[in-house]
Amino acid sequence: MEQPSSLTLFLRYLNRNRGLAVGVVILIGLVLFTVIGLITINPKHAYPLSVATKQPPSLKYPFGTDFFGRNLMAAMVVGMWQTAVIGVVAGGLGTLIGVVLGFTSAYFGGWIDSTIRTICQILTPIPVLLIQVVVAGSLDKRDVTILTMALIVVMLAWMGPTLVIRAQVLTMKERQFVSVAKLSGVGDIAIIFKEILPNLLPFIAAAFVGQVFSAVFASFYLAVLGLGPLREPLLGNIIWAAQLQGAFFNGWWWWPIAPSIGMILILASLALINMGLDELANPRVRKTE
Repeated sequence: MEQPSSLTLFLRYLNRNRGLAVGVVILIGLVLFTVIGLITINPKHAYPLSVATKQPPSLKYPFGTDFFGRNLMAAMVVGMWQTAVIGVVAGGLGTLIGVVLGFTSAYFGGWIDSTIRTICQILTPIPVLLIQVVVAGSLDKRDVTILTMALIVVMLAWMGPTLVIRAQVLTMKERQFVSVAKLSGVGDIAIIFKEILPNLLPFIAAAFVGQVFSAVFASFYLAVLGLGPLREPLLGNIIWAAQLQGAFFNGWWWWPIAPSIGMILILASLALINMGLDELANPRVRKTE
């Protein structure tokens, strides 16, 4: 009997895991919105003094304009792109550091494991939000960029992936196929990359999506507090500016609505995908066909 293709198996799994399917659909919609927007909209209109101010939603300005003369449609497109950059850069760096430290700690053990584990145990109770706010608040606003935001977010983001990957490698390295590889004379690096790493890809993917979620959320609340790159149209910056100018009190109700909905959709899609990948990586909670 012919085995179903990987695509068929994936579609079957999406059919069983409706949450993951909904998350993927929302994320695809957001990606299409951003890509099509970057192609069709003038990005310069996402910045101040580019269009008429305080215009309500219309055919010309579907999301309206704000007090500073920004086309909110263009601001949403550019802001989505910038949010994605922060999420992917911070999430990728956090996951990469976590994977390297987790593998090193669990596989080689000894004083290396003790040192890495102790550092994680010391840093984990520290409130990450407080550290990020203090660091972002101490910087000159002219020096804060999208890349700076990503680096601020990733400062303590590697601890979670480190502990998760460490726990999985500790279990994996006791498996029979690893012992057989050692007896066959296979080196440590080859065992890590050829034997253990491929089996941990679902866990690493789930960790990456979780890190992207955390990075996007962190960049959002830092921007809402006015600690982001203020000139850039990050979604949190748009909401912060709307609060600062009293948008609802002045009747500019459309100003904070679009970025708030966009942020909710981004976080919801990442949360659903993360839960779906976590189920895929954990056989004990995986749904059967």
